[in-house]
Amino acid sequence: MSKGTIIITGASAGLGAEMARQFAALGYDLGLCARRTDKMTALRDEITAAHPDRRVSLKALDVTDDEAVFRVFEEFAAEFGGVDRVIVNAGLGKGAALGKGRHDANRQTAMTNFLGALAQSEAAMGIFREQGRGHLVMISSMSALRGMRKAMTVYAATKAGVAALAEGLRSERVPGLDVSVVYPGYIRSEMNEHVTQKTRFMVDTETGVRSMVAAIEKRKVKAYVPAWPWVPIGFLMKRLPLSVVRKLA
Repeated sequence: MSKGTIIITGASAGLGAEMARQFAALGYDLGLCARRTDKMTALRDEITAAHPDRRVSLKALDVTDDEAVFRVFEEFAAEFGGVDRVIVNAGLGKGAALGKGRHDANRQTAMTNFLGALAQSEAAMGIFREQGRGHLVMISSMSALRGMRKAMTVYAATKAGVAALAEGLRSERVPGLDVSVVYPGYIRSEMNEHVTQKTRFMVDTETGVRSMVAAIEKRKVKAYVPAWPWVPIGFLMKRLPLSVVRKLA
């Protein structure tokens, strides 16, 4: 018997794909979407081989296509007879220091990470309001806690925006709605696989996502993951002078 249905965006690789594996193991049916369907097909085959009783539906989706976001979410809701949780995970890590001639990269990140998250939230909330229940999960970043420098400036700003959207919804106190914001620290994923130097506190994908899934299952309002060392680092980041925070990024 299914524990419920979860939509995960950006599910073709990295954190999204690993969340799909772990939530399937916990007994959830899955609506997975991403731009690349080939990798999702392999992921579905892997999940259904390990858990034959799980339903896994795949749909191609570019989250910057507003109409497609609404259509795909509604299709999932119709197919599964409702949606229990939506994880707004699709993201992009491109970026450059402002004024360096790479507005295209910064804009693409802003469109995907913030406007894409806005469309996903709108679509999810339409379903949740109609159902009278739901759990919206926003994947932010530890970089959202303060302004970041150079190539991280726009990325951090978009992730701060995602967290602000979630807080606004919590403030609204929509009946039957739970809202969670997850702030991952250094978790190995497709987004950072090009980083070759050793990064302090970096954990492997499976370990990092296990912390994310545990926080989501507890429906935590806010979660810095993994808790060690990111809970104390988060406490310090919000209070230290920018001159010190600069050295952490």
